[in-house]
Amino acid sequence: MAGCASLTESTEQNVLVQTVLDHREIAGVGCVLYNDAGKWFVTTPARLTLRKSSGPLRIDCAKNGKGWAYEKVDARADGNLWGNLALTAGVGYIVDKNTGAGYDYPAVLTVVMHPAQEKEEGPPPAAGVTLF
Repeated sequence: MAGCASLTESTEQNVLVQTVLDHREIAGVGCVLYNDAGKWFVTTPARLTLRKSSGPLRIDCAKNGKGWAYEKVDARADGNLWGNLALTAGVGYIVDKNTGAGYDYPAVLTVVMHPAQEKEEGPPPAAGVTLF
């Protein structure tokens, strides 16, 4: 029988963060993960414990000369959350939604990197030329 997730589940979750560029794992990428419950810094690949939330997890990664990534991962309600809605007439649901206990992110977060664009150096534009 499902119960209040705030009582039966942790508000923290262990996840693995890995980064991929051109279909290959790339190590040494600095990433910031954040949601409305906190902010975490890692260098991939890495395992970390983050605080769960009902809101999305945002992931911002970069490695000089290699690439960048910005992703959003939505939290998914687990079975305890829905059981709680039925058993407590919604009161437990509200508690679980606010603590994040009834939600999970994927256990493995694979971030797809975009290749870095090399900056082309050239002569400055002529006076009076508008660049878009």
